Amino acid sequence: MTRLGGRKTPIWVWIVLTLLVLLLLAAGGAFLYVRSLLGPAGGPAYTLEIKSGDSLPRIARTLQDKGIIKNADALRFIMRQDGTAGSLKEGFYDLNGKLTLQQVADKLAGPARIPTVGVTIPEGRRVKDLPAIFKKAGFDGAAIASELKNVSLSTYAQAKSATNLEGFVFPDTYEFRPKDSARTIVETLVKRMNTEFTPAHVAQAKALGLSVRDWVILASMVQAEAANDAEMPIIAGVFLNRLRDGIALGSDPTVAYGLGKDLPELDRSAGDFTKDTPYSTYTRQGLPAGPINNPGQAALLAVLSPERTLPDGRAALYFLHGLDGKIYVNADYPAHLRDIARYR
Repeated sequence: MTRLGGRKTPIWVWIVLTLLVLLLLAAGGAFLYVRSLLGPAGGPAYTLEIKSGDSLPRIARTLQDKGIIKNADALRFIMRQDGTAGSLKEGFYDLNGKLTLQQVADKLAGPARIPTVGVTIPEGRRVKDLPAIFKKAGFDGAAIASELKNVSLSTYAQAKSATNLEGFVFPDTYEFRPKDSARTIVETLVKRMNTEFTPAHVAQAKALGLSVRDWVILASMVQAEAANDAEMPIIAGVFLNRLRDGIALGSDPTVAYGLGKDLPELDRSAGDFTKDTPYSTYTRQGLPAGPINNPGQAALLAVLSPERTLPDGRAALYFLHGLDGKIYVNADYPAHLRDIARYR
């Protein structure tokens, strides 16, 4: 037996020393093991989808199976320690095996990537056109059609003749979630339109003698008649002058809308322009019974800032589109007829 300081070492000292060495070796091994769990697992990229009702244990096991983490229990422990175990959100999380365990935990505690579907509504489309647009994007077209008849969704669409939200859904590109309801979708379109009705814009319309509804009706006509945005203030000016002077507006698109036709389907020889409907601006004075499409921002603003006079100062009362693609504006009917002969 070895002696320490010339004295024999008790056996219990050797036992304690041996135990200490073993404990240090065990602690070192445990440290290395825990450290290995915290590092990247090395698996491939993986997109995790968290759905309603998914639990952290199930998610952790999935990530372990996919090679994103090395140990499911370790992830659960870290998230409990961080206080984020109960903050899982529905959506998608883009992960990969190069992330450390803490980085994975931090990502799961952060915002989810919510999948969206882009839907574009072109300017000038009618309400009847919208269900097909949404159906093509993967939504329930019939449900959209039903909600578009809910006139109460828009404060400004209230009128005895209104049977749908024509004119009050804003043409734009929207991002919707695949599970969004038809009500949510239509409300979004209407709310976007309502942002155009600022106090300043409403005051401008009132100064022109137009209610909000009248403004939208006229903008829908401008939208339908104009070949481009630059023409819109000119056309708006002509219509406003004709309203002021008590001249029938004579807009072909209003006739088409009243007959349930598209513009190219109008047939003068069949008497389309003499058939009376609440929308015809040939058989009736003033604005049609309601909007004939859903106008965009350019048309709405054109009505508020119209070009009402010709370069010589006379009021613009007539316009036509020539075969050369240009718009011709006149102050009197004989000049208008001459331009028809020249350019049409």
